Amino acid sequence: MSTTPAQTLETIARIRQEVCTLHAELTRYELVVWTAGNVSARVPGRDLLVIKPSGISYDDLTPEQMVVTDLYGVPVDGDADGEWGNPPLSPSSDTAAHAYVYRNMPDVGGVVHTHSTYATAWAARGESIPCVLTMMGDEFGGNIPVGPFALIGDDSIGQGIVETLKNSNSPAVLMQNHGPFTIGKDARSAVKAAVMCEEVARTVHISRQLGEPIAIDQGHIDSLYARYQNVYGQ
Repeated sequence: MSTTPAQTLETIARIRQEVCTLHAELTRYELVVWTAGNVSARVPGRDLLVIKPSGISYDDLTPEQMVVTDLYGVPVDGDADGEWGNPPLSPSSDTAAHAYVYRNMPDVGGVVHTHSTYATAWAARGESIPCVLTMMGDEFGGNIPVGPFALIGDDSIGQGIVETLKNSNSPAVLMQNHGPFTIGKDARSAVKAAVMCEEVARTVHISRQLGEPIAIDQGHIDSLYARYQNVYGQ
């Protein structure tokens, strides 16, 4: 779907506002500390994404500070027909990972990264979170998987995310020794997945302190997932 320069300007302004607002959800649910973590959103109809700038306090974020990049993580200022004016700020250090996901998972419209305590603790152990809660069946369709260890700086993390999630129902992956990344049809869905990932990571961890959790039969998981994805809600 192509867009006119005026439509692109309007869309980017809207997405900047949305991405900025959604970062407040990360602090609200205590999924991040200091300046860690980030939310990004795909720009429909353009090979662009909007993401948080690097190293800026959550309290100081404004929509105008959100950085527009191409799908290789390079900041862009628009074209001759319509400038949207990037701020003089560098995008998040995780931008290359987000960009790789968008390039290789065309149905993904939002990506989130946090260092939430319990999910990151599972990542530090390199251990997937087993599906022992009906909530997990609903939201994740099974275990929350672990992705490979990868260093920040290029798209290696993105490659691990895509490789791990491409054949999984889960919108969340625990990158080993790093933390959770989540995806969604839009940025809000990806934030929801990050919130739910931390909630089940915490609950299953507590359950394991009391004894071995009871696994849910895969047939029941499939039924839970299908109902929640296709019937639940308005």
